[in-house]
Order: sequence, then structure tokens, then C-alpha cells
Amino acid sequence: MDFEMILSVLVWTAVGALLLFVLMFVDSLFTKYNDLEEVKAGNMAVTTRLVLKLAAQGYILSVSIGTSYHLLEAIMVSVVSFVILFVLEALTEGLLRHFANLNLDKGTRDGKTGYGLFAGSLHVVGALIITACL
Repeated sequence: MDFEMILSVLVWTAVGALLLFVLMFVDSLFTKYNDLEEVKAGNMAVTTRLVLKLAAQGYILSVSIGTSYHLLEAIMVSVVSFVILFVLEALTEGLLRHFANLNLDKGTRDGKTGYGLFAGSLHVVGALIITACL
């Protein structure tokens, strides 16, 4: 392993970590509660959802980096995938509210772990579908 390869791994890793932080921050702006405050308060439903959201975003980022030849391409694929996942989440949660009278945001905030697990699993399934297309 030469110096250039080590430097490349460091740069891609740093940019990937920064992008993951930015995407999770942007996601938190659309969440109706403060994820970190709920985690600090011991809300396991929110913690479960947050961990699964992080895993889903990390997986998308991992696949986009692994399939891209250029760093800018990996960033763009990750950002577009984030938007697609966000739209899928909104549509699915809206359909569940309308047809099943199931409000995942409210149930998760109320500490119902099953709701958080269900909501988080939607992120993981969405990430798997999206990355299959990359």
C-alpha cells in the first residue's frame, strides 16, 4: 500500500463521515422531535429508529463509495439516494397514517418501541432497494 492509496482512503473516509453527519443533520430538521434529546431521555423507540436510520444512510454511503470512481460522484449518488429515501419514507408513513391509522412519528415519540423499530426498518428496506439500483 503506497502513500497515495493511504491518503485516498483517508480523504474518502473523512468526506464520507462528514456527508453522513450532514445527511443525518438534514434528516433531523424534518423530524418532529429532537432525536438526541429523546435518546438522552432514554426513549428506546427513538433510539431504535435513529440507529436504523444511521445504518441505512451508512449503507447507502458505503455502496455509493464502493461503486463510484470519483469522490464527487459518490457524494452526488449519496445525496440523491438520501432524497429518494426521504420521499419513500414520507409516502410510506403517509399511507400508513391514512389506511392503517398508524402514526409512526407519534408512536415513536411516545416511546412505543415497536413503532420505532417499524419506522427504522422502513429506512433499512428503502436503503436496500435504492442500493440495488446503484
